[in-house]
Amino acid sequence: MIAVLDYGIGNLGSVLNAFRQVGAEATLATTPEAARDARVLVVPGDGAFAATMHEIESRGFGDLLRRAAADGREVLGICIGMQILFEESEEHGVHRGLGLLPGRVRRIETALPVPHMGWNRLRQHRPHPFFDGVPDGAHVYFVHSYRCEAASPDVVLGSTDYDGEVAAVVGRGSVLGVQFHPEKSQTVGLRLLRNYVASVRAEVGA
Repeated sequence: MIAVLDYGIGNLGSVLNAFRQVGAEATLATTPEAARDARVLVVPGDGAFAATMHEIESRGFGDLLRRAAADGREVLGICIGMQILFEESEEHGVHRGLGLLPGRVRRIETALPVPHMGWNRLRQHRPHPFFDGVPDGAHVYFVHSYRCEAASPDVVLGSTDYDGEVAAVVGRGSVLGVQFHPEKSQTVGLRLLRNYVASVRAEVGA
């Protein structure tokens, strides 16, 4: 089962519907207890880092996510959900993240418009089941003003270019994050989610 965490902030409905479109058993979880038996925990993204972390921690989802990652259960972060996987963010002061991936989040420094909003190419750094059947350079949809700077290059699985390289897919072990919105990325986004679900099923032998 896939649990989409409802922490009061986030693009919940479209994320849930996207997973159901690719044949996944997905449900909203408003409490850690509701997600206790889920194989996959999804943190959808929409909002500021500090407010997101406050809601995640105050509702008990922070401990749930840390335990899940330590136990090898899958954790997927989308947009701000990807950013909170890292150790800290500089958005409106320094704030601690979940610390599941090494690195920090900084504002995009560019003469281009910020937020980075719209379609951009996804460049694949190395083969990964998440990318199966998706052409290198396929377009996905971004909305964000901050970028993740991983402390180790092996964490970055894919990137986009916005006046410089921006991490677009990150991961280590059972933890995966995407800076873009797969649920808004049409055919490519659904293919990526289908790949993700298939890789989880293969992992558990379903």
